[in-house]
Amino acid sequence: MNSNIFEILSKVEQPSRYLGTEVNSVLKDYNKTELSMALVFPDSYEIGISHFGLQILYDILNNRDDITAERVYAPEPDLMDQLKENNLEVFALESKRAVKYFDIVGFSLLYELNYTNILYILENSGIPFLSKDRDDSFPIIIAGGPCAFNPEPVADFFDAIIIGDGEKAIIDISDKYIEWKKEGKSKKDLLKEWSEIDGVYIPSFFEVSYDDNNLQILKPVYEEYKSVKKAIVPELDFKPFPEKPIVPYSRPVHDRLRLEIARGCSRGCRFCQAGMIYRPVRERSLKNILEITEKSIKKTGFEDISLLSLSTGDYGCLHQLMQGLMEQYKDDKISVSLPSIRAGKLTPELMELIKKVRKTGFTIAPEAGTQRLRDVINKGIDEDEIVKTVESAFSLGWKVIKLYFMVGLPTETKEDLEGIVALVKKLVKLKPSHGKKSQINVSVSTFIPKSHSPFQWFGQNSLEVSKDKIFWLKDNLNIKGVNFKWGKPDVSMLEGIFARGDRKLSELLISAYSKGCIFDGWTDRFNKQKWDEAILECGIDTGFYITRDRDINEKLPWDHIKSGVDKSFFVDEYKKAEEGSLTEDCRDGECSSCGICDFDLIEPKVFNDSDPYEYEKKSVYEGDYKNIKITYSKRGSGKFFGHLEMVNIFQRALKRVSVPVKFTQGFHPKPKMSFGNPLPISVESNFEYFKISVPQSFDYGSIKDELNSSLPEGLLIVGTEIFDKIHEKRLYSATYEVTPKETGLFDIEKLENYKITDKYIVFKTNKKGVSKEIDIKDRVISAKLDGLKLILEIKTESGKSIRPHLFMKEIFLMDENVINSSTIVKTDIKYI
Repeated sequence: MNSNIFEILSKVEQPSRYLGTEVNSVLKDYNKTELSMALVFPDSYEIGISHFGLQILYDILNNRDDITAERVYAPEPDLMDQLKENNLEVFALESKRAVKYFDIVGFSLLYELNYTNILYILENSGIPFLSKDRDDSFPIIIAGGPCAFNPEPVADFFDAIIIGDGEKAIIDISDKYIEWKKEGKSKKDLLKEWSEIDGVYIPSFFEVSYDDNNLQILKPVYEEYKSVKKAIVPELDFKPFPEKPIVPYSRPVHDRLRLEIARGCSRGCRFCQAGMIYRPVRERSLKNILEITEKSIKKTGFEDISLLSLSTGDYGCLHQLMQGLMEQYKDDKISVSLPSIRAGKLTPELMELIKKVRKTGFTIAPEAGTQRLRDVINKGIDEDEIVKTVESAFSLGWKVIKLYFMVGLPTETKEDLEGIVALVKKLVKLKPSHGKKSQINVSVSTFIPKSHSPFQWFGQNSLEVSKDKIFWLKDNLNIKGVNFKWGKPDVSMLEGIFARGDRKLSELLISAYSKGCIFDGWTDRFNKQKWDEAILECGIDTGFYITRDRDINEKLPWDHIKSGVDKSFFVDEYKKAEEGSLTEDCRDGECSSCGICDFDLIEPKVFNDSDPYEYEKKSVYEGDYKNIKITYSKRGSGKFFGHLEMVNIFQRALKRVSVPVKFTQGFHPKPKMSFGNPLPISVESNFEYFKISVPQSFDYGSIKDELNSSLPEGLLIVGTEIFDKIHEKRLYSATYEVTPKETGLFDIEKLENYKITDKYIVFKTNKKGVSKEIDIKDRVISAKLDGLKLILEIKTESGKSIRPHLFMKEIFLMDENVINSSTIVKTDIKYI
């Protein structure tokens, strides 16, 4: 690891998220590959590590011997401050190599409110924002993701943008790059070759102008390159799947094995962009999913499985899939989460299975409060189904129901808002069968029209109207048993600007970023005042982008991007919405003629549960257990792991190497493990331990080597032994060696003054603001200087111990930065 980066990690919060040493991460020697690519997620590690699309690309690229792919997440401001202070730039996690030294840098465009973070990363990587300002000395900057279906607001920043499924396109552009690099041609030659690949958009190959109505006009530079057809994977079973996903550190949003069981949705909700751009429906076969699950659990040690799809309840083999997963992993205490399911899919057999599923929150998305408006948006669900779904969820053991609604949907009236209140009041009266209190969580957001959807021509509610509607609902749903939450209308307004914006908005992004706007998707970081200033400065007419209804014949900024769904289909659906008529789901009914299928390669791929899948049944151990004590060292980068991270790391490592640890009892069983006193982050140790119980017949002799092969860098098992609880010795003290980064910081006179005192009283304030008197002399057995090192022996008895940091601060008057930059190692322990 770069020594400068290693040092500054001691000064930031949750440093482990910047290590890049997670299990299943890949570090290659980029000098031995033909292409290096940085995969950038422009948000925090906790969000980005949970993004399934990035995991897919990371796996595909690193499966190639001639390509190295590394990850980059938006550094939190505390790390960025340290990077600037030390003249360092944004780096890739695995190698700590600066982003600007990679051949290709690819950004994920997942959310419009991440756009300023793209600039944040580029600037702090020493890379110019605009593609026209980058010569051949800079990496090729590309992007992809759902927001790429209207790429225009960010088009000026990128050399190329991938539209649609990235599995094949990413390999095609990589191969072209490697070939181009060998031939020594110009950058323009490379972009020309890329433009011939399905799904690759080259923004510089279109000249931009604006007509008298301020509408963007794109003129193709090349006659044969007038539009871009999205890339599409015909079948999921025959495409790579990340069977060894990275096992995250820190506290990610989704800390579980995520299984993509299907891609696409045929429901046809008219407000839903995802349901249109990911067409057609392509399901994975039951056999494929179960095989992937078995391999992935062995490679990760995850204790939770989550089924990933736009509409999980529509998966054709759902009953058998749930049965297979639950039977296969029940004895391993691996849970399967199923947050929601459509009412019509709740068969008696499935209901019996769901009763065994871990209950979190059950999600239903009525979207609208009246049947009239649900028909307008083609939701395909009526009030009786909603009520029956909630009743079923309560009967199956759920206690919390989450309801999602939108305000500002096309044709909405006051009656529709009143319908939301009436529906919620009806549902809150339903009583769970378990007799316990229920909770209805109502979440309301502002409808944001998106490109490539039947509602792309409708206006969005103004900020004032949206606020009025949301706060009216808040007042009228202030009732017992209902928890009301809402998306900030200010944020929805900004998202709406970029969702249907054009290239004029690149200037707005640069202006807002220059004023300090970053991490705009986080409520506590969104700064409306700065955005208002930027909008005014750039002369942006927000009404032009947000509130006006667009003419159905208007040239739209994204018309050259072809999602595969015909524009005529969107027009027909737009008109049917105005009429309040429904379009049938093509999965079960007739083809809706949306245009996506050629019925040769591209067509719906669905399965049914008629074909059984045999799985291996495991025997359950019911005998006696013995207790094992495992000792380990925590050195180098291992010092950046917090205690809860350590617990996760070892639990999953034990699962990966198939150590049959005894589980706790109860509804949420966990491996039965106990750890020694937790070390502070940034303190190293040669003597840490944890205890587990394993079957009497289990041969624990190989645990040391097997665990060491499965642990991340910085952790090392040094010993295993059987222990007897009755005769176990009690830990008495721990010895620490402290070496400051700079010499001369330990004043011998201050230490001698401390030694001659009978007591050394200090006051320490906890997180709750309560001050506590501590006598350091009573807790430190000995303190001495050995050359440049301070040697401390400190009591370990609960309530009688202190950290070396407190001694350094109080006795030597060291500030926090000096303490954090020091090397502190627990070198010995004593028992009595």
